[in-house]
This record gives sequence, C-alpha cells and structure tokens, in this order.
Amino acid sequence: MTVVVALVGVPGAGKSTIGHELAQLLGVGFVDSDELIQLREARSVSDIFIDDGEEAFRAIEREVVAEALSSADGVLALGGGAVLDPGTRELLGAVPTVWLTVESDTAVKRVGLNAPRPMLLGNVRGQLKALAEVRKPFYTEVSNATIDTTDQTPEQVCGAIVEALGLTPTTKD
Repeated sequence: MTVVVALVGVPGAGKSTIGHELAQLLGVGFVDSDELIQLREARSVSDIFIDDGEEAFRAIEREVVAEALSSADGVLALGGGAVLDPGTRELLGAVPTVWLTVESDTAVKRVGLNAPRPMLLGNVRGQLKALAEVRKPFYTEVSNATIDTTDQTPEQVCGAIVEALGLTPTTKD
C-alpha cells in the first residue's frame, strides 16, 4: 500500500480528526506527521519550536514528511506549514491531496485560545487568518480537491473526500 490521501490545511481545519475517520472508512492506516516528528524527536512540536526555532523544526518536518510520503500506508495528515517547503509540495504532486478549509472563527473554537501551537501565539484568530493567507497559494498548488469543514461533521467531510477523489469505502458487515 501507499498513501491513499494526504490532508493539508491550517490548524483547526480538522486534519487529524478527519484523517482518523477517513482511514476507518477506507479500511487503511492513519499517520499524522506532527505525531511522527514527536516520536522521532522524543519531544513536542512546541518544544522543538521553542528550543531550536522554526527553521530547525521545518528541516525535521521536511525529512519526516518525505519519509512518510514514501513509506506510510493509508491517510496522512500533514502539519499546516508542511506545504511551505518546495520539496514537500513536489512530493505531494504524486499523492491525492485534499485541502481542508475552515472559517477562522470555527478554527479558533477547535484549537482553543490557549492551545500549545507555536505558530498561533498571541492573537489566535489573527494568526490563523494570516497563516491561511500566506499558505493559500501552496495549498491550492498541491490539492486535488478542496473541502470546507466549517459546518460539516467528520462523516460529511469524509463523504465529500471519497466522492471528490473517487475512493471506495470498505463495507462493514
């Protein structure tokens, strides 16, 4: 097997939640690149940002995502900033990729105002809007489909992904 679907989007778009649900629906595995980074480094993403800086984190992320895209089976959720790397975007060209969008108010509710997310320090709503604007061209570049998760249940989003990509859910007896 290989990566069946990669999910991209800003924090709070639902990549991990949808990824788990979609993997179950398709009868495949699920991998989150941030979790892989934390396992590899034996510390949190926030700690890497604080201790080593964003540049060091992005270098680790680039390696982990490249490895996951070549070896993971099933659904892969990428950290929101993974698409900033040109090499990652190139690798995503070979994988069905879905951009999960979300309105900023909904994203704020999902991540919380005190969430330990290094890219959202300070004004969470303002940071999310700024991240979305900067990353929009990259999400557009890599995505085969765009699904808005704002007022959708995970089941509805998964159904839209299956339909958009022509995937076949597993049947449950």
